[in-house]
Amino acid sequence: MKIYVGNMSFNTNEDDLRKAFEAHGTVDSVNIVTDRDTGRPRGFGFVEMSNDTEAKAAIEGLNGKELDGRTLNVNEARPRPEGGRNRRPGGGGGGGGGFRRGY
Repeated sequence: MKIYVGNMSFNTNEDDLRKAFEAHGTVDSVNIVTDRDTGRPRGFGFVEMSNDTEAKAAIEGLNGKELDGRTLNVNEARPRPEGGRNRRPGGGGGGGGGFRRGY
């Protein structure tokens, strides 16, 4: 099960997050999302646990708990909308702007 972890401190690292979740079961992977341009953490991440019972226990045990001075928001990750991010329904958009002749 993939678990979303939000409202994380920018000081929390993957080892800290792994330790918090390992108290509830076996952790398969930990990924803290970073800003593409700066490389700094964005304040959320994902934890994967293959045992659903342990994953649900981790969600219940850690949601609303404090880690590194921040109250975590922990729940089952929802699938990403199809097409990735910043997509508008119906395909592309009409640019706009620029010079127009008044014919």
